[in-house]
Amino acid sequence: MLYSIVMATTPELIDRPRVLVVGGGYVGLYVALKLQKKIANAGGIVTVVDPLPYMTYQPFLPEVAGGNIEARHAVVSHRQHLKQTELIQGRVTSIDHKNRTAVVAPADGGEPFEIPYFDVVVAAGAITRTFPIKGLADEGIGLKTIEEAVALRNKVLERIEVASTMTDAAERAKALTFVVVGGGFAGIECITEMEDLARAAVKNNPRIRQEEVRFVLVEAMGRIMPEVTAAQAEWVVEHLRSRGIEVLLNTSLDNAEGSLKLINLPDKTPAQEFEADTLVWTAGVQANPMIRSTDFPLEPRGRVRVLPDLRIAGDEGIVDNAWAAGDIAAVPDLTGSGLPDGTCVPNAQHALRQAKRLAKNLWASRWDKPMGDYKHKNLGAVAGFGEWKGVANINILGRIGLKGGLAWLAHRGYHGLAIPTGERKVRVIFNWILGMTMGRDTTQLLDLDNPRGAFVAAATPAPKPAAAPAPAAEPAEAKAPVTADAK
Repeated sequence: MLYSIVMATTPELIDRPRVLVVGGGYVGLYVALKLQKKIANAGGIVTVVDPLPYMTYQPFLPEVAGGNIEARHAVVSHRQHLKQTELIQGRVTSIDHKNRTAVVAPADGGEPFEIPYFDVVVAAGAITRTFPIKGLADEGIGLKTIEEAVALRNKVLERIEVASTMTDAAERAKALTFVVVGGGFAGIECITEMEDLARAAVKNNPRIRQEEVRFVLVEAMGRIMPEVTAAQAEWVVEHLRSRGIEVLLNTSLDNAEGSLKLINLPDKTPAQEFEADTLVWTAGVQANPMIRSTDFPLEPRGRVRVLPDLRIAGDEGIVDNAWAAGDIAAVPDLTGSGLPDGTCVPNAQHALRQAKRLAKNLWASRWDKPMGDYKHKNLGAVAGFGEWKGVANINILGRIGLKGGLAWLAHRGYHGLAIPTGERKVRVIFNWILGMTMGRDTTQLLDLDNPRGAFVAAATPAPKPAAAPAPAAEPAEAKAPVTADAK
């Protein structure tokens, strides 16, 4: 066995042949949606294990951080849409495929338990990739979860409001400095949405001038956004700088303890040093480390190895009844336009389509029918930089490069259609309509990390006021009458 822990009594589970889906993100949600009814009608059950009760549509996280989309509308409820799926809130901590069992650690902190399965779909996705930089874990925040996006939005608004009453120039500058590390799609969309939000907040606050707000983008490579052409990337840099955003290329964060210390690359000489209250890290992702606690074959980057038909396979051949897709899998890119190692780029566009192909192939394998390979020509890339600003590279009838308002419309059009379920599409589109007609909502929500604070304060008896000190007694000699003899 791959683990040595005491197992708790297994909770009541449906006793049917199980398709275990590890992770409820893009791949997990779509595999379950496509298979739940078929598997149930055939006498089995699809089981999704994920610590969260929803799938997060990550391309919308920058817009959540910028206040364009309500946080709840950028996620898709498992319970609401997976009616014929067995749902377990927890983490799969290990898989023993030889014995067709997985260990699940409940999200509520309960004792782990074993769960048997017939087929397994590894869809645990990716986590933020970080480096051993001093102070990063204490001072930084990522942009991989809906909670991070909400916290980031509130922090931008809170820092602007607090800074408006500060009189210390250094502390005021620190509060109004916002740094994003990483010049990929996530970093560029994040910093531009934050900058748009900050402009709206400053416009409503007469105690702050826009020139006081500082945004800094730090990118270790010599260019940003490798998904677009070099000319488009240069235009994006010019656009960012025209908005007052500092773009530091060939620059890396070296230390985040106290002030931020930046270095030039590749010689690692000191660059800038300054203080900032907000540090956002978007410099890449890595396969979910849970895959290391399995008996599946991995490639050098830590992803599970799969064939083009999305079956897990290693040097010893195909692993029966084991499938994987998305960011945790090294899926071959048969179009030849993927990563240098020949695998698909880890993005939502591939994950959604891989999930649909995986579901078809898994079902076909049950009936010994032919399975198809995953092959998808990249449709291009779209990015939004705040209202009516963006860049797009669309590969439909040749390559079409867009920038500005048209690219922004393409970005919203694509992602508005791509978010799963019609119900979520409608909610997101109405968010956009309200924002365009009524303006960006810059209301900050405070104390979300301490929601009981006000109640606890009200329910706690106020301390009794201290008793007034008794007047000091006069000295005896002061009370004695003065006589003539005393004179």
